[in-house]
Amino acid sequence: MKVRIYKPAKTAMQSGTAKTREWLLEAEPSPKSVDPLMGWTSSRDTMQQVKLFFATLEEAKAHAEKNGWTYSIELPHARHVRPKAYADNFAYGRVGRWTH
Repeated sequence: MKVRIYKPAKTAMQSGTAKTREWLLEAEPSPKSVDPLMGWTSSRDTMQQVKLFFATLEEAKAHAEKNGWTYSIELPHARHVRPKAYADNFAYGRVGRWTH
């Protein structure tokens, strides 16, 4: 079985970095089939529902190797954070117009 190990990106609905510190191991999606009677799309692979979280990349790799899974690793992108302060909105040397 092929699995993917990565750090999840932060969602657009949050400003913090919650749920992005751990490594996630999940199975690659398997091909789906169409039920001939009802026409529903289905799969017999129950590993698609399993998501395993690990504190380090080495733990995730060790777990995949222990179970005999082939894995691919996606390294996270570096995120540049510019520190901002509310007082910068009122700075004397501010570039841009004051709107109200």
